[in-house]
Amino acid sequence: MIYQASCHCGAVKFEFEAPEKLEVDECNCSICRKAGILHLILPKKHFKLLSGETDLTNYQFGTKIAKHTFCKHCGIEAFYTPRSNPDGISVNARCLDTKPKAMKIVPFDGQNWEDNAHKLAHKSVDI
Repeated sequence: MIYQASCHCGAVKFEFEAPEKLEVDECNCSICRKAGILHLILPKKHFKLLSGETDLTNYQFGTKIAKHTFCKHCGIEAFYTPRSNPDGISVNARCLDTKPKAMKIVPFDGQNWEDNAHKLAHKSVDI
């Protein structure tokens, strides 16, 4: 299924391919918890930025592997390159304009990152 998604102001628009029924991760690390991100990690080749490339800015911290991508205008983190899957992309499921048939939210213990990151590694592998 092809999903449409965007930031709050609509400057950043993108689409991606994913199953009709989604499983997303709700991470409890400090940045994800405070931003309210629901992660849908997928292979980069299933993601296409439609507009807003010049409207994006990045935030990095710690290891600087993750590239948190925000709209410069409304501040929404609609997608980013996750540390757990630097070969993939994590779409913020809260930014979906196309609604899935179902969405299962799975808790992820990002507060204990080093013990749990391996549980996400398979998500950016194209099957």
